[in-house]
Amino acid sequence: MPQWAPGGTPSHHPRPRAAWSRQARQAAARAEPIVAGAGLLLSSAASSVPGLLGLYGILATLGFSAASGVTAGLVVRHWFTERRGLAFGLVESGFGAGQFVFTPLSLLLIEAYGWRTTLVIEGILLVAAVGPLVGLLLRSAPGDSGPGPYGGPDPADRAGATPGRAGIRVREVLGSPLMWGLLAPFFVCGVTTTGLMDTQLVSIAHDHGASTALTGTAVGLLAAANIAGTVMSGPLSDRYHCARILALLYGTRALVLILLAPAPYGVWLVVLSVAFGLVDFATVAPTHLIATRHFPVESLGLIFGLLSMAHQLGASLGSYLPGVLHDLTGSYTPTLLGCSAALLVAMIGCLVVLPGTPATSGSDATGVTEPRSLTTDAA
Repeated sequence: MPQWAPGGTPSHHPRPRAAWSRQARQAAARAEPIVAGAGLLLSSAASSVPGLLGLYGILATLGFSAASGVTAGLVVRHWFTERRGLAFGLVESGFGAGQFVFTPLSLLLIEAYGWRTTLVIEGILLVAAVGPLVGLLLRSAPGDSGPGPYGGPDPADRAGATPGRAGIRVREVLGSPLMWGLLAPFFVCGVTTTGLMDTQLVSIAHDHGASTALTGTAVGLLAAANIAGTVMSGPLSDRYHCARILALLYGTRALVLILLAPAPYGVWLVVLSVAFGLVDFATVAPTHLIATRHFPVESLGLIFGLLSMAHQLGASLGSYLPGVLHDLTGSYTPTLLGCSAALLVAMIGCLVVLPGTPATSGSDATGVTEPRSLTTDAA
């Protein structure tokens, strides 16, 4: 089994391979908004449900998924060797801010002009504005343009890690206990955020007798708090122990869900929504920072992809199963308490399994810990 530590995997002609890798990433970055926009434009003309599923559910989604945290995480890793947690937090907050702005805007456009015209407007925006801006401004790695990475060259790169190096296998990644220590909590993260709260909060609030106005206020403030919490988690991850930060975030979520179970109303529903928002996407920065500190650069695309897959699988279950349980029991209480228990297990797992080395200990002056061999993790 090959060694995955920097310089441990032999590579023939690394410079052409690295150059091709940069060109491929750049081409993908430019194509993402074009594909998504084309999917929206074609979806506006769909005449059947299967056609809409194919154009929007597959074509547009391919474009949107390519412009995901996986791609953004790799760009952050290459461009930042200092304050990388802050960069992760700012990038992730952009996803929340986009939802905060475009979800109500899309609803207004749909009500005023219909869904087909709304898709046309948003498709043109992606193709004519976002696509050219991405092509003009975004560079996948410092080698794609003049400026170097923020904080200077990465120690792992100086040690010989070459982006685009061959020989990385899913089996080797999944043989690392640290990988599972990241995947399992992130799966629970997806169940309880994008799954449970982002999908079911409106129904939970109405189940508790909240008015439409109060529910809308709670949802809106949750989204705003999500942006603030995501940004704050970045510099905290740079400074403090990432595993402990994750444990605190998952533990806080568990407490909020437990307090939601007794049917709070009025101001307490708003307070709990804000509290959950502060720890909603805040898990991304410390999770990605642990990955970049403890895995070699050539494995990060695969690792970020697996993390995103685990989160989305959790989100799909967290969206579907609470509705089924509610139909069976007439209450969200079993779901809320069950998710709280899962979050407490994730909290303990973070403390037991994850290293989360803070920047002031076990790392060099830039705060970057030298990535370890995955064969060492798997041993």
